[in-house]
Amino acid sequence: MSALTSSSSVPHSSTTHDLWQGFWRLADPKISLASLASIFLGTCAAAAAGPLHVGWLVATVLGIFAIEVAKNASGEIFDFDSGTDLAIAPEDRSPFSGGKRVLVDGLLTRKETVAISAICYLIGVGMGIWIAVAREPGIFWIGIAGVACAYLYHAPPLKLCYRGLGELAVAVCFGPLITSGAYLVQRGHVALDVFLVSLPLGLLVGAFLWINEFPDYAADKASGKRTLVVRLGRVRASKVFTSIIALAFAWLAALPWFGMPRTVLLGFVAAVPAVAAAKQLWKHSEETRRIIPAQAKTLQSAVLFAIAAGVGLLHR
Repeated sequence: MSALTSSSSVPHSSTTHDLWQGFWRLADPKISLASLASIFLGTCAAAAAGPLHVGWLVATVLGIFAIEVAKNASGEIFDFDSGTDLAIAPEDRSPFSGGKRVLVDGLLTRKETVAISAICYLIGVGMGIWIAVAREPGIFWIGIAGVACAYLYHAPPLKLCYRGLGELAVAVCFGPLITSGAYLVQRGHVALDVFLVSLPLGLLVGAFLWINEFPDYAADKASGKRTLVVRLGRVRASKVFTSIIALAFAWLAALPWFGMPRTVLLGFVAAVPAVAAAKQLWKHSEETRRIIPAQAKTLQSAVLFAIAAGVGLLHR
């Protein structure tokens, strides 16, 4: 256990223990919008190719939501033990970053957090196995990859987010993996155009994680969490953020060349909040209170892209 943790082994807040509020924080609906956006995009692509099975769509949503909660809960434990969550200064707290703080704020005990994580992983894995057995066997391998990324994002031996690999893992999971998985459950195969349209979404969700690492910069650096923002420094990382946004929309512009309908370009509506976020981050990369609106705009961009491009796919 790090020195940061050992010197602060009790919660830093007087928040009252509250199991329901703690679970709600772990569920974090605003962050779950990213996975819902991926599911929506994949489902729209599937609907363009044939009728949807609503029951299996509900099962898909429930399974992914359970894994999200499980990942957040297990991540709380590892980030608490590393000292990362404890090291975040009050002025660097943000609604979009800094963890869920259920242990730091005393909302949940460690045993409760472990229990929530274990139960939700079991529910998510159970739903995946049920879909694989009763509907589509191919979902088993996508599910294995998703659960592995969710757990190993924080946990040893890989600790992806501690080694500068978390950004790539998030872009892959919330782009091709979830989008293709949602399509696969409905259609029984994965189409190339679904993979291609999921790439800009993966980049935009990856950009959301990227900007969320700015308020956590000092705490991550102090606790040995070597995210790419920590490795690059906030000024250089703000320029990379702009490049990620630019790449996402450049790829979107190229999609009609791959035979996709031009209506997919409706996704460009997402460029409005994305560009605004990039400008704001470029100017205020070291001021958390100035970054928070840019964090919100980046999430809006990913959700808007999924909605607009998904609707565009329906008009083949």
